Amino acid sequence: MSNEPLPDKTSPDLAQVRERIDGIDRSIQDLIAERARWAHQVGLAKGPLAAAVDYYRPEREAQVLRMVVDRNEGPLSDEVLVHVFREIMSACLAQQEPLKIGFLGPEGTFSQQAVLKHFGRSAHGLPLASIEEVFQEVANGGADFGVVPVENSGQGTIQITLDMFLTSDVKICGEAELRVHQYLLSRSGRIEDIERIYSHPQSFAQTQGWLRSNLPDVEKLPVSSNAEGARRARNADDAAAIAGESAGLVYGLKKVIMRPIEDHADNTTRFLVLGRQIFPPSGHDRTSVLVFIKDQPGALFNVLSPFARHGISMNRIESRPSHQAKWEYAFFIDLAGHVEDVQMQKALAELAEFAAQIRILGSYPVAVP
Repeated sequence: MSNEPLPDKTSPDLAQVRERIDGIDRSIQDLIAERARWAHQVGLAKGPLAAAVDYYRPEREAQVLRMVVDRNEGPLSDEVLVHVFREIMSACLAQQEPLKIGFLGPEGTFSQQAVLKHFGRSAHGLPLASIEEVFQEVANGGADFGVVPVENSGQGTIQITLDMFLTSDVKICGEAELRVHQYLLSRSGRIEDIERIYSHPQSFAQTQGWLRSNLPDVEKLPVSSNAEGARRARNADDAAAIAGESAGLVYGLKKVIMRPIEDHADNTTRFLVLGRQIFPPSGHDRTSVLVFIKDQPGALFNVLSPFARHGISMNRIESRPSHQAKWEYAFFIDLAGHVEDVQMQKALAELAEFAAQIRILGSYPVAVP
């Protein structure tokens, strides 16, 4: 790109500015085409692979996006540039074949938004009826990857997601964080018409303060997803839904209140990307493990101490009944680092001396903004 100076800010010539922008656009387009050709060469270099999933490398994608952030000197934000580059990579990968990504449907859910954020719009989304079905489709090869919610900044863990790991062999190979804005949507757009509201239980929980203050007597009807709530609300003027803005667009609903109604402005949901293998380190990774132990004195200390001794930070820990034996529990633990790291291997080896079972759920890149 040229280092030609910007025109005088006090009196820019509009025709000159537009001509320069057109030239830059041509250069950008040429470079994108060149990148796509080289991406195709990567596929040829790997030889005849079975499917699109064989070409996707989340650790390499994370490295590329981190370099984008490191190089950024403005004026665009890191988030905007990451989005642009992710879409370019998504389109280049789709030259081989679009990835098939399962998510909790129908269309318009926050899970679909997480798919778009992590995989770009060139991936092919597969809306599924439940989180359980997302796990199943990934496990049996019906989907290349899946995206499921695992925790919300205000409401905590989505238990069904954790429980699925107790019986499923899928692996975690990525994560995405999504700022979640909840809107009150209806066909008429009038709050005085609303007699019942459909939404996912998590969305009700994230907006309970606003509902208590503004619609305390309205009937609240939980459904499988917020998009399903929007789908139902489109059929009657006295019904409404709490869902994301995209669900309103999909199902033709109006905003009853123009601003989001979630109780916390920083409302964020973390999603896991499900696959069938563990990928190599990216340089900034997280490892999730599932540790089965029997009820015994000092059990939690025994779980935590090997990681402390080897200098491994713990990002999250949660216990759940193992569903394998009475009074046996499983600890879900998120750790800083990759399973191939030497200190991680030493800590897991120590843990194995007393744990009934250890399962590595995945080692994957930490979410890029």
